[in-house]
Amino acid sequence: MGRGKIVIRRIDNCTSRQVTFSKRRKGLIKKAKELAILCDAEVGLLIFSSTGKLYECASNSMKLVIERYNKTKEEHQQLLNPASEMKFWQREVTILQEQLQNLRENHRQFMGEQLGGLTIRELKGLENQLEMSLQGIRLKKEKILADEIEDLNKKGNFIHQQNMELYKKVFGTSALNPESGSGCIPFGMSTSEESHPPSTFS
Repeated sequence: MGRGKIVIRRIDNCTSRQVTFSKRRKGLIKKAKELAILCDAEVGLLIFSSTGKLYECASNSMKLVIERYNKTKEEHQQLLNPASEMKFWQREVTILQEQLQNLRENHRQFMGEQLGGLTIRELKGLENQLEMSLQGIRLKKEKILADEIEDLNKKGNFIHQQNMELYKKVFGTSALNPESGSGCIPFGMSTSEESHPPSTFS
């Protein structure tokens, strides 16, 4: 026969209650971790024992989970109240306008405009940011140029090899022998190179 149905009520025996609490707490934390991993959910679990001891489990950070909960709850309450919703979006618009204004001011300062109100320290910081930006631009430019040069060298070597193969097919390998007296010189070879096949580009 299977186990009988357990009646869910407070356990009177203190020792049994503590044992049950420990087992079920561990099981609950294990299930919370599995839920976070299997379902990619953000989970936060808080448990206070009868003695006031705190146990917690969070998929990321309990602080972040609580902050997200408070923010979501506040937004939900504001959406239920039309007046609060209006105030919420007004605050959002104000914040976005301030961010846009800051971005415009930063852009003007990077262009060398509106620098009158800046201190020496702020000007130095702006100068350092510009130097770092220029350094990044130079490195990117040098890499692009180096890649292009390498690509051109590869194409040049390929064309040179193709030219040599074509020359051998037309005139034969003896045409590259200086004793043969052939006056035919493949494209890309000078008269000083007649005794040796042309080397590849470096």
